[in-house]
Amino acid sequence: MKIAIYSRKSKYTGKGESIQNQIEMCKDYCNKHFDQCEFIIYEDEGFSGGDKDRPQFKSMMSDAKKGKFETVVCYRLDRISRNVLDFSQTLEELNNKNISFISINEQFDTSTPIGRAMTYIATVFAQLERETIAERIRDNMIQLAKTGRWLGGVTPTGFDSKEVIYIDPSGKERKMFKLTPIPEEIKIIRLIYSKFLELDSLTQLETFCIQNDIKTKNGNDYTRFTLRSILTNPVYATADEDTYNYFVDNDYEVYADLNEFTGNKGIMAYNKTIQKKNTTNKLRDSSEWIIAVGKHPGIIKGSDWVRVQNMIERNRSKTFRKVKNSESLLSGILRCGNCGSFMRPKMGRVNKDGIQAFYYICELKEKSKREKCNIKNIKGNDLDQLVIDELKKLSYEGSTLSRKIEKDRVSITSTQSSLKTEIDEIKASIDNNDKAIANLINSLSEGQESSAAKYIINQIDELDKKNSKLKKRLLELKEKRESNYLKENDIEIIDDIMTKFATMIDTADVIQKRNLIRSVVDKIIWDGEDIDIVLFGADSKKKQ
Repeated sequence: MKIAIYSRKSKYTGKGESIQNQIEMCKDYCNKHFDQCEFIIYEDEGFSGGDKDRPQFKSMMSDAKKGKFETVVCYRLDRISRNVLDFSQTLEELNNKNISFISINEQFDTSTPIGRAMTYIATVFAQLERETIAERIRDNMIQLAKTGRWLGGVTPTGFDSKEVIYIDPSGKERKMFKLTPIPEEIKIIRLIYSKFLELDSLTQLETFCIQNDIKTKNGNDYTRFTLRSILTNPVYATADEDTYNYFVDNDYEVYADLNEFTGNKGIMAYNKTIQKKNTTNKLRDSSEWIIAVGKHPGIIKGSDWVRVQNMIERNRSKTFRKVKNSESLLSGILRCGNCGSFMRPKMGRVNKDGIQAFYYICELKEKSKREKCNIKNIKGNDLDQLVIDELKKLSYEGSTLSRKIEKDRVSITSTQSSLKTEIDEIKASIDNNDKAIANLINSLSEGQESSAAKYIINQIDELDKKNSKLKKRLLELKEKRESNYLKENDIEIIDDIMTKFATMIDTADVIQKRNLIRSVVDKIIWDGEDIDIVLFGADSKKKQ
């Protein structure tokens, strides 16, 4: 009977209900209850029961679909999942493949109706326990929020984290952390807020920062998105009547009374992000945030901070509008040769033939209003057609690429022939040496005199050393041959792509043209005079 054993532990500890202990207990159970057990082991360590992306669990479920086992056994129910819906789906998938599920700790066996019913009930309790823990964590967070302390993590621009020692009500010495201002960074924060109030545009604010060399604390240029994050962060707002009313009116959870919003301190916002392993943190809905009065001083007065929020909300739709051009083909692969930025399409006038003209402009040039980069723009319609024409030429017989492909084919064919000859010779030498070693061993077994035996052993040793060197060389030659097979395959792919490109590009629509160009071109560089077309796996091609 083929049995899958699944074990999981949230953290590595090496003791208690370790993964190995879980596996051994499952094996003991199966050997007592089933005959001729054949085990397939799946182990996840360092993953919680609420994580759906456990690699070994996913592998087990994939194998279940292939029918590689008849039963799944685990030590305890919550090793599989702590979520009712997730577990129900898992159980349904197993049932659809006629695979039984057994949890030895709870003595649940889904091959029986009562076992299935009890399994669902136990999962409900497992989820209830999890939700209770989550609620307890949230309650604890609320209590911590009321202290206004910094709970850790990357500090916002303008602040550092400082340890504070205090005495709790029971007389014990405790420590906590609070945000302390960094004067030079606070100046930048004040400037960002004042300029946004003046400009009423994130794009113009971004340009202002680039033009004036205002950098992030990591030394990077500010982007619209970084600036928006600063402008919407409550940590900079002063806790006064204006901010209190704003949070209450917009359904934030405020854990402080109005009389605590005195205008002397800043705001702390907790529970802002959804934090998951190996993923970028996402902001929760503002109604889930926990708002409290912090220990740090407020930077931006409440009325100004609220005004900024209202301006951002009003401009939201246009602030992040992306440049659209349905005709441009080279966005994402065309780069500025001066600063390395991408070049983006900008709409021009409709020409006399009714064609929408456009040109490509360097992103940094546009953002900095020519101060950081001043490379010439390039006509988009002409460049797109020029790139297509140049790529079509490469597929023609006699082109630079065509000659290179043919030259590479001949070279690889010649090299492969030489490799085959040398490989065959080495194999023959190894075979002859093996036969000689076998004959010498037979001579030894026939009871040669001691002096002759010593000579024979030395011969065997020499032949064995020769074989070791030959086998090492054989491995090198085989790897080289395999590498040439891959190169040969790459050449055929490039040749096939270029042929298809030439036959399809003229009749393709805009999206198909973009995809065809991207299948051939790695990047295109414009230096203000020439363009440099860099192909995948080929030398660049310069063209005026």
